Amino acid sequence: MKHVEAGAEQSTRARVARLILEHGPIAAAALGERLGLTPAAVRRHLDALLTDGMIEPRTARTRVQRGRGRPARMFAITDAGRSAFEHAYDDLAGSALRFLAERQGEDAVGDFARSQMAALVERLAPAMREVPADQRVRVLAEALSAEGYAASASKPRVGGEQLCQHHCPVSHVAAAFPQLCEAETEAFAELLGTPVQRLATIAHGDGVCTTHVSPPQLSEAMNRNKSKESGR
Repeated sequence: MKHVEAGAEQSTRARVARLILEHGPIAAAALGERLGLTPAAVRRHLDALLTDGMIEPRTARTRVQRGRGRPARMFAITDAGRSAFEHAYDDLAGSALRFLAERQGEDAVGDFARSQMAALVERLAPAMREVPADQRVRVLAEALSAEGYAASASKPRVGGEQLCQHHCPVSHVAAAFPQLCEAETEAFAELLGTPVQRLATIAHGDGVCTTHVSPPQLSEAMNRNKSKESGR
């Protein structure tokens, strides 16, 4: 019975850590509401995760009446906590892709990667179609952040835009299987409706995954030229 109770405790603690990973920084009260835990239970799991170095406290300021602020204690995942999740997924995903490559060949890995990205495109395409072309990179960055990629959009001096992903959940696996990055790049081009070029990836040792996005006008010009050539 004690082993069962210990297993349930660890399972709940893992759920708390996962929620912090996906939605942090987050307050204890929000954790309790999302997971259906009592304040005492939340504190117990948070204390254990803090002791293990999986999470860290942060202070945010929330607005109250009369413009005065009060500190709110939030909890965020640490690098050690993030690595624990990543390595667990990486080991399983890496083994599965190696098995697939050995049994079906490297092309099967590419097919799998594109099928995964097709699901992402299906989820995000409706929202992308609703915004002007010059806002799509920003909207895509926000959508990717919601998916756990900590993405941002910026406009470099060279023209066009840059899409940066400061976190990659599959970076270790992508280092061995570049098909994952290639399929992701293709998906970005499809969602944005313009050519893109991957400049750097976390999987290859860079600090950030950086994708250059061509101006929408370039894509429009290319499409016009194709139409003219096909009409000849």
